[in-house]
Amino acid sequence: MSTRTVCGRIVGVQRDSVAGRLGLAPGDCLLAINGMPVRDVIDVQFYSSDEELELTFERGGQVRTVRGARAYGEELGLEFESLLFDGIRVCRNRCEFCFVAQMPRGLRPSLYVRDDDYRLSFLTGSFVTLTNLTEADWERIETQGLSPLYVSVHATDPATRARLLGKATIPDIRQQLERLADLGVEVHTQVVLVPGVNDGRILEQTVADLSALYPSVASVSLVPVGLTRFQRAPIRRHTAGEAKALLVQVAPWRDKFRREFGVNFVYPSDEFCLLAEAGVPRASEYDGFPQIENGVGLVRAFLDDWARVRRRLAGGEASVPQRMTWVTGVLFAPVLQKVAEWLRRERALNVDVVPVPNRFFGETVTVAGLLTAEDVVAALQGRELADWVILPRAMLDHEGALTLDDRSPDWLEQTLGARVAFADGMSDLPPSNSRAGFLEDASYKPWA
Repeated sequence: MSTRTVCGRIVGVQRDSVAGRLGLAPGDCLLAINGMPVRDVIDVQFYSSDEELELTFERGGQVRTVRGARAYGEELGLEFESLLFDGIRVCRNRCEFCFVAQMPRGLRPSLYVRDDDYRLSFLTGSFVTLTNLTEADWERIETQGLSPLYVSVHATDPATRARLLGKATIPDIRQQLERLADLGVEVHTQVVLVPGVNDGRILEQTVADLSALYPSVASVSLVPVGLTRFQRAPIRRHTAGEAKALLVQVAPWRDKFRREFGVNFVYPSDEFCLLAEAGVPRASEYDGFPQIENGVGLVRAFLDDWARVRRRLAGGEASVPQRMTWVTGVLFAPVLQKVAEWLRRERALNVDVVPVPNRFFGETVTVAGLLTAEDVVAALQGRELADWVILPRAMLDHEGALTLDDRSPDWLEQTLGARVAFADGMSDLPPSNSRAGFLEDASYKPWA
């Protein structure tokens, strides 16, 4: 960690909030609350829960302190430049399948950060390995009640996990999860499956060990290893046959856990279902979608959203553009094609589905969220585009500002010469009477 003064740079202040009344402003740097130094937004949330607040901050090189009262349930009202004020905790593991290590050169620096910070796990749901926790971290998890956490387990067998993480000496994940259980922390886990390494009997042991800790360990997602063309390790992707075999292996476990726990507990990712060309489970099978951000249940959420839109279309309560070009990854294209067929048949709409091969990362990467703007432009080149080009919202960063290759939605509209909208589901489509786009009205941003 740096020895610099740790403070949270403020970028926004709610006018009618505690901080607003006390005069804090963008550009100020929060140092402490009630005398307690703040290292991140977790500290801010924890220490600002008192009724009487003393805020210490820096402005123009001068340290100032203000005091005031907070009404019950009232938020402090500050927005910070970063969630972490003292820097991100970088991953020291050397996983063969680490996606960040498979990035090409020349992208923005933030894409190369291999974080393994339990605080981001609590704040954003990112997965961590727990291999770098100190006793001070354990004390903080207990004191501040940091739950839930999201943990990359991969295997509970110590030797297999050490191999997967690329480190000879790591803590026993079973003991760490037991300790979290004792602290009352809920944990959602993931297993990134590498064919021939942590599947089969190793996976069976992993699931058995994790289920023994239910309900503290609340879910297990099974995710296929993702490999780009820059991968150099001797590992491979799953075949369609292996995906089918995995679903067969998992089925009796899910039946057993449904009887014992009331939930399926183990959730294969959408990629496995699509690769195996298996049916998509019903929404009830996802038990509240605890790992939808990890690609578990996204297809079901899309299909259910489509069912609602379809009913509204049939009842005349909704409308969509008459001509659309839909862009998606190769894996999801068959699902989207079925929706397009219905719209063409039942509503006489002109809908063209374009699956985009991923030349940037390699054509083994088939998910829509890893498409780049340059690949999209290349796939659409020479095509007659419709009134709207609909792109997956997952292509953009969290702010909706940039693609992986640093292109903006505005750039895409200008380059394609067409109106562009980004959508998570069918309900995000622009209505048929929406005529404005970037080319006609720079203030209209359908992706915002």
